[in-house]
Amino acid sequence: MFVKVCGLATTADIDVAIEAGADAIGLVISERSVRGLARDQAARLAAHVTTGATGVTSVLVVNDMPAAEAAGFARDIGIGALQLHGPAYGEEDFAEAFALFPHLWRATSLKDRPDTRVGAYREEVLLLDSPEAGSGARWDLSLLDTARPEGSWLLAGGLTPGNVAEAIRQARPWGVDVSSGVESAPGVKDPELIRSFVTAAKTAGARAAR
Repeated sequence: MFVKVCGLATTADIDVAIEAGADAIGLVISERSVRGLARDQAARLAAHVTTGATGVTSVLVVNDMPAAEAAGFARDIGIGALQLHGPAYGEEDFAEAFALFPHLWRATSLKDRPDTRVGAYREEVLLLDSPEAGSGARWDLSLLDTARPEGSWLLAGGLTPGNVAEAIRQARPWGVDVSSGVESAPGVKDPELIRSFVTAAKTAGARAAR
């Protein structure tokens, strides 16, 4: 089970997530998010991931930056992947980003009636989120009964250490993504919650694979 811990803002939180066994670290640049970083912060944290853990992917998450600008920045700071998040980014945006930086992730909600084929916009990973991204709100996973992707896709939205195992059992994703579900306050990560979440997700993933 692939696990991404998103919205990290300190090197200490990154170290906790990596030590817990996370596969990807999400760094957010957004004027609309309490977890938004300045560009210099994102660059410094991306470098910390690169030097601190072989095999862990740093992911730059944007929702209000032009796709080509985000791709150029992702390339310049040596990020592992660029996640274009939300309905503002269409197929043309992904094409523009791909020309500059090919390691793209696409994040969307079933509310927007997206193409749920992984790779439809040339992305490497597809993420399905709550209609209220970043809110910590759970959503109706039964909607996946008629729209479940195949391949490298992440389930996000309202996941916590307490419910991630059941969500994995129901949705059968390739991976999961968490942000607010491992926080003690908006934007403040809790080390014990991070550890508990990664352990619960990995254990549930191993059980589902049997």
